[in-house]
Amino acid sequence: MKAVILAGGLGTRLRAVTGEHPKPLAPLLGRPVMEHIVELLREQGFTEICAALHYRAGEIMAHFGDGRRFGVHMEYRIETANLGTAGSVKNCRDFFGDEDFLIISGDAACDFRLDRLMELHREKNAAVTIALSRESEPLRYGLAVTDGDGRIRSFIEKPDWPRVVTDLVNTGIYVLSPQVLARVPEGGGDFGRDLFPLLLKEGAPLYGQVMDGYWRDIGTPLDYYRCCADALEGKLKLTPGERFRQAAQEPASDSEEDGCVTLCTCQNRARLMGTLSELMLELGADYDDGIRLKGPHYELHISPSAVSSAVRVAVKSDDAEYARALCLAAGDVAKKLGM
Repeated sequence: MKAVILAGGLGTRLRAVTGEHPKPLAPLLGRPVMEHIVELLREQGFTEICAALHYRAGEIMAHFGDGRRFGVHMEYRIETANLGTAGSVKNCRDFFGDEDFLIISGDAACDFRLDRLMELHREKNAAVTIALSRESEPLRYGLAVTDGDGRIRSFIEKPDWPRVVTDLVNTGIYVLSPQVLARVPEGGGDFGRDLFPLLLKEGAPLYGQVMDGYWRDIGTPLDYYRCCADALEGKLKLTPGERFRQAAQEPASDSEEDGCVTLCTCQNRARLMGTLSELMLELGADYDDGIRLKGPHYELHISPSAVSSAVRVAVKSDDAEYARALCLAAGDVAKKLGM
């Protein structure tokens, strides 16, 4: 089966975490978030993958290459101008040809059964099948109203509370029959804003499927942090990087008295602390003694070194394995920002 990964966005809201690097390469438990997506696709039979790229495309291509290292075959299509989500996919039409195919974002975290979404699409003989997720705070997303058969009857794009009529949000994961892309002009367009409302108006069979499992868009620092914590707590099922697997196997006896500790060298410790402070602000961090952030299972303390250009990351937790993993995740972010 074939899949298109949308990985061309600028990711401006996540710059506090990624710096100038493309958002799909943001680290999630020691591996780029897009690497987790590629692994999920491979495990479910999507071994032919095309990535639609724009911003810093060379970094993504250098990391994934032809895909052989990840057990897939990868191709790339690079946009010179912003084509919108639907335009980006149409730009890959020589890749998917006449086959139904999957579309997924390279900067979202999920563990959905995507192969099942493809099966449902074919069973319904649908033009489009959209993966839906239930969200208690749905204002940042497009909503979809479905009937008893799962057919979509209405879209509401990023509503305010008086216009919220459902908790079902559009995750940006779709199965498409390629014929529908003929309705996208050559100049491009977006799925949620342009193509789907047009297809709905024309009576095309659009279906939504409420998916079991985890999904989160990591578009903001808060969402990114929550996703890291959810992965550590097992709410998001994924395979961590090698360093995280090794840390989980090490005994806790070499941790310092105040928890697991790592030192991150940087070019400017004050500037790095300022960036981290901005990142942690909306999470409710305390700034009386460095940066302190408390959660139900941990306490994270980040402070500048007094003797060198570095910051110290320490995590306390009753669960030593959890402390090590969170310390590594926070240290990875600090190291990337301090480069």
